[in-house]
Amino acid sequence: MPSDIEIAQAARLEPIEAIAEKMGLGRDDIELYGDYMAKIKLEAIERLQDRPNARYVVVTAVTPTPLGEGKSTTTVGLGQAFHHMGKTAVIAIRQPSQGPTFGIKGGAAGGGYSQVVPMEQFNLHLTGDIHAITAANNLLAAMIDNHIYHGNALGIDPYSITWRRVLDVSDRELRNIVAGLGARSDGRPRQTGFDITVASEVMAILALTTSLRDMRERFGRIVIGHTYDKKPVTAEELRAAGAMTVLMKEAIKPNLLQTLERTPALVHAGPFANIAHGNSSVLADRIGIKAADFLVTEAGFGADIGAEKFFNIKCRTSGLRPDAAVVVATVRALKLHTGKYRVTPGRPLPEEMLQENPDDVYQGASNLRKQVENVRKHGVTPVICINHFATDYESEVEAIFTVARELGVRCALSNHWAEGGAGAVDLARAVAEAADEPSDFHFLYELERPIKEKIETIAREIYGAGEVTYDRVAERQIREYERNGFGHLPICMAKTHLSLTADPSVKGAPTGFTLPIREVRASVGAGFIYPLVGEMRTMPGLPSHPAAERVDIDLETGRVVGLF
Repeated sequence: MPSDIEIAQAARLEPIEAIAEKMGLGRDDIELYGDYMAKIKLEAIERLQDRPNARYVVVTAVTPTPLGEGKSTTTVGLGQAFHHMGKTAVIAIRQPSQGPTFGIKGGAAGGGYSQVVPMEQFNLHLTGDIHAITAANNLLAAMIDNHIYHGNALGIDPYSITWRRVLDVSDRELRNIVAGLGARSDGRPRQTGFDITVASEVMAILALTTSLRDMRERFGRIVIGHTYDKKPVTAEELRAAGAMTVLMKEAIKPNLLQTLERTPALVHAGPFANIAHGNSSVLADRIGIKAADFLVTEAGFGADIGAEKFFNIKCRTSGLRPDAAVVVATVRALKLHTGKYRVTPGRPLPEEMLQENPDDVYQGASNLRKQVENVRKHGVTPVICINHFATDYESEVEAIFTVARELGVRCALSNHWAEGGAGAVDLARAVAEAADEPSDFHFLYELERPIKEKIETIAREIYGAGEVTYDRVAERQIREYERNGFGHLPICMAKTHLSLTADPSVKGAPTGFTLPIREVRASVGAGFIYPLVGEMRTMPGLPSHPAAERVDIDLETGRVVGLF
């Protein structure tokens, strides 16, 4: 079978105006970026508002292997499959970061015959949104240091500054740095660091904002630290929020692309799910929900990570309510959750993991059971998708169907990677049936509860923890946030995506463990409290052989090579 990039480069794409027309959008609603990409003007939301809402479907998964289990591919395949049923669909996914694109996991365009195209632009710069986020974030960082250098009229305590510079490259060397070294005119030395752009509050604001005015107000509410007398200091007080909004005025418009089968694909924002809230933008969903029979979106990593934040953060902001949730499972992931195997990115799967063993699949399905439970805790009907691999044995697939029957959950085997939409029709039928059932959607916790209570509700109910501990720094930060009036915000846990615990090596669905909170940050502009669990880092590092080593350009054709 051809590689992903070969399939994508051989595709015959429709002009983006024709894709927009499928959504009921005219030429005046879009701004072209070449022949096959466009931005959608925000005025389209107002024009579409009288249309009925689509069925709203979120795609989540079991706790993944380091290789990912195909949520993006499933999202694309499912969107394509609805067209095989005579239904219309729009998909909404995140823009990938260059961190994983050139690091371990690769891009997020899907794979095989379920991809978003043009694939190279999708996985690289797209329309420049992430660069705009980087610029807006770093402008604020520069204005903070400049304010202190020129007399510090606001009385900012330099040791309290939490706002860090960002870069959309995985670079562990920048996690902890000392800025301002050199002559006196080079600034005031202080310890700081870089985060990856997709973990920044500016990215989260883009993903959660509802209008240009709302984005401007959110930028103004950003808290960068506090004064010597413990008063929060905002971007508005530094007079930075207006310029940040100007830098983001084009990035706020959702991007429109297409799948290999010409299903409209909204691509907007790309917050990581393990160190941010892990969902595409509210604005994209508000357009997509009015543009088809089904809107299919994805939430990053397992249901304990991206889906929990989708339900409790994104849905609170958007006001939209999901009709069904797809939980993607693979044979290899469930085998991994037995705890018997070790998977290393960039290396082949262990030989013994590829041997037929339905008992391992059934045992490892403890994680699948937990993630289905996590969806049901929010009153949403789950559907299990078995993302089929050529190495799967029939007995192993049947083990997952057995688990689904025991749970009383619809389940479908899907071969969308190899067959495109036609391979996901059974899944689409199951999702359509689930979406027709009455919904009892509800949030996991009330916002008025204390910060610790909300953290501990997520830890116990979603992860299975028995206890939560807090470092002294975290205890102090929580007290300060509640004293300053931020205690009403929802919780966005920064935690490893490879385990329900804080330890990525622990697999399955353990219970009764201790969840350690190292630090707690407040993203007041984005609108959430941000606890860091265990050794979680907000700037990834590259592996021993990053994907960037395989990427190049064919100088004869100008085509990208080695990009998956």
